[in-house]
Order: sequence, then C-alpha cells, then structure tokens
Amino acid sequence: MTAVHLLDNIFWHALTGPQAHWAVGSGGARRYAPGFSPIVGFANPQRPDFDALTPHCGPDEHFYCAGWSGPAPAGWVVEAESTMHKMVWAGEAPVQDEAPDVRPMGPEHLDQVLALADLTRPGPFGPRTIELGEYFGLFDGERLMAMAGERSFAETLREVSGVCTHPDFQGRGLARRLMLKLIARQLARGETPFLHVMSDNTGALGLYQRMGFRTHRESVVRVISRA
Repeated sequence: MTAVHLLDNIFWHALTGPQAHWAVGSGGARRYAPGFSPIVGFANPQRPDFDALTPHCGPDEHFYCAGWSGPAPAGWVVEAESTMHKMVWAGEAPVQDEAPDVRPMGPEHLDQVLALADLTRPGPFGPRTIELGEYFGLFDGERLMAMAGERSFAETLREVSGVCTHPDFQGRGLARRLMLKLIARQLARGETPFLHVMSDNTGALGLYQRMGFRTHRESVVRVISRA
C-alpha cells in the first residue's frame, strides 16, 4: 500500500498507528481520546464496528466519521451528513518563509485557541487538539488573528488542520501564510501534506487548489452520536 492510499481511511491508520497512544477503542473501531478532536475511525468504513465503539463513547458526545453511508445501527443517530474533499499536496516546496512572525501555540494560548475555534468552526476540535502536532498563530499584539496546525498522520502523510481566521482579520492572506509555513516544515521532514475541506466550502477549495493541493477523493462525512 502506497502512502497516499492511506488517505482513504486515514483516521483508522493514524489511530491504530503513530497516534495509538491518543486513541481509545477496541476491535474494528477507534476514536481520539476525550479532549482531542471527536473523530472516529473504523477498520472497515463500509461495515463499521459500532459494537466495539459504543463502550468508549458517552451519551452526550458527538463524533465525526468519514466514508460510512449506511443506515445508523440501533442506539446511534446520524445528526448531519455532507461530503468533503481529501486533498494531497502536489505543488512545489515554498521557497521562503511566509510567516516568520508566527508564534508556536501552547497551553498558555488555549483560551484564545478554543475561542477562535468556537467562533469559526474549522472542524472537529477539542481542548487537547493542539497536542497532536505543531500549531502556529499570528497575533495582533496579544490578540490571536489566525491559526493553523497539524492533526492526524500515518507513515509519510501529515494533515494540515484547524485553519481559521478571526472575522475581524479575514482577507489578509493570514491562513495561507500559516499553511505555507506548515507545508514547508512538513516537506523538509520528508512528509506529504494533506487536508480535508468541506465540498460546499468553495472558497477554501479554490484556495487550496491554487496553493498546490489536488483532490485525492471526495468522501461522505457524518456527525453521529449515541441515541
């Protein structure tokens, strides 16, 4: 299996591979531990092992899962359904540092990180998500304007995630600068950047294509919870 094909079921490969220490689950199901991004991975997305997943999920939790489009089993509810593009980097390495003024994000920035994620909804996010990789922010004084970071990875694939900009600072290219910072660092480590973007987010989809990403595949994505 070449690395790019891991994108077809990337969260399973991440949660049973290099990120297994951040996973809980058994059998054919894994999830990120509570506090991280609420994402589920199944060994076989066409036949998801909900029996293995259920004991590891609370009744008030909501999870994202990709690649599964069958009926919800007893005890589970599909709250939302859409499609997203899995995109992989196909461009050249950035030739200069587009964001030399970034700050690495740490526990001291958590309140601002969570507030920005709650405001802009860049995807499933939790208070421990910034532990999953490098996270960088751009600041106006002490105010967080934009951030981007890393989430899942398996073999040489590394995800760019959590990309968001405060509405007061949009239109300045801040997210692009942050992403190019991460992409350059990933390429220097011999990694291949990839990302997920909702299919109806045509603005972001076009930006990522112009930057150098190409669509690997379009996939169903659902938000699920226990009934």
